[in-house]
Amino acid sequence: MGRLFGTDGARGVANSELTPELAMNIGRAAACVLTKENKRAKILIGKDTRQSSDMLEAALAAGLCSVGADVLILGVVPTPAVAYLVKKYECDAGVMISASHNPCEFNGIKIFQGTGYKLPDEIENRIEAIILDGAEEPPVKIGGEVGKIAYCESAVNDYVSHILECKQADFTGMKLAFDCANGSSSATAEKLFSSLGIDGVYSANEPDGVNINAGCGSTHLESLQSLVKANGCELGFAFDGDADRMLAVDENGNTVDGDKIIAICAKYMKEQGTLKNDTAVVTVMSNMGFFKFCDENSIHCEKTAVGDRYVLENMLKNGYNIGGEQSGHIIFLDHSTTGDGQLSALMLLNVIKNTGKSLSALAAQMQVYPQVLVNVTVSAEGKAAYASDKAIKAKIEEVETKLGDDGRVLVRLSGTEPLIRVMLEGKDLDMITSFANEIADLVKERLS
Repeated sequence: MGRLFGTDGARGVANSELTPELAMNIGRAAACVLTKENKRAKILIGKDTRQSSDMLEAALAAGLCSVGADVLILGVVPTPAVAYLVKKYECDAGVMISASHNPCEFNGIKIFQGTGYKLPDEIENRIEAIILDGAEEPPVKIGGEVGKIAYCESAVNDYVSHILECKQADFTGMKLAFDCANGSSSATAEKLFSSLGIDGVYSANEPDGVNINAGCGSTHLESLQSLVKANGCELGFAFDGDADRMLAVDENGNTVDGDKIIAICAKYMKEQGTLKNDTAVVTVMSNMGFFKFCDENSIHCEKTAVGDRYVLENMLKNGYNIGGEQSGHIIFLDHSTTGDGQLSALMLLNVIKNTGKSLSALAAQMQVYPQVLVNVTVSAEGKAAYASDKAIKAKIEEVETKLGDDGRVLVRLSGTEPLIRVMLEGKDLDMITSFANEIADLVKERLS
């Protein structure tokens, strides 16, 4: 992990950790690294609905223009819209301002190459070296060489049209619920799903700058579960703040997470002959039930480190076309270069309509093993010391021995927050809960 960029861009409390000055410097450095020589760069910027996004957008645009890059402002759009439009509009790079599922006080800067893919580590390292080490001096442009800012009016419509191309069935008359997290999908979801003939019940789609992810969205499914049942919906979808994730709720109000969505879609794709190399890519955090499902359905499963960037790297390297995370960040590589919550919703709806099965019936194909996740807040020093702490390592090994083949332990550092995540999985919920708390208590004692 880099010094500024974590597993998903640069992120922090806006105007405190992620300051306008830092945003401007990221813009200047990114333009230097991503711009071809003797070419006036064109870089687009999208944002979510956080109050601080306007401030950071202005700072980024100023930094980009100061080194001679032209800026195209998209306004409020989902992260995957930036990834798609940067290529469609033939830009040199795209920037998304968002902290995804985090509370409103956080914000982030995520950069895409002109190909629509996130930056690889080596390019992020070069940008960091310019900002932090003065490895290169960004040029100072004057007069007519200063960049210009333009505003795009077609971004939402162009993105929605792209998603609509993935329609494989007739959805007219379906009644569905949507939780937009008061985030980016507030600008796109109703336009998209009404175009499919869906009777939509929408919630958390009135952003005010501070209510993004506040008791809503893919990290707070309670309101969507109630909405589905109260309105007699066939199912519901919840997106996160920048709409690159999606979790579903079936007609009974039960959660259908990313593991189950990937399982449902991968099996359907295999039956249709479109699952490349009969493989799905997930992270080590996926449920044991997913791995068993793959075995039962002759689907090869690739496991990566946690983070959608690692899933994508594996998919690109080996020619796979579906992968993702339990959190609902799912990549359909035939259609998108990054996770896309609204695309994932449409792909799942394609399966539901073309199989004639309810979401609950499809989800029941995969057994879920009990899983306990305890997040422990630690200091920066504690986070750095975790890998070498012998007492914690010994405790983990002790628990693994006791679980044997009936469970597993996964303890990892969060890539975006000051947390260590303790995850246990197994057949006996009471047992794994007790073990998870024992490990978490030790982590807190030694690293907080």
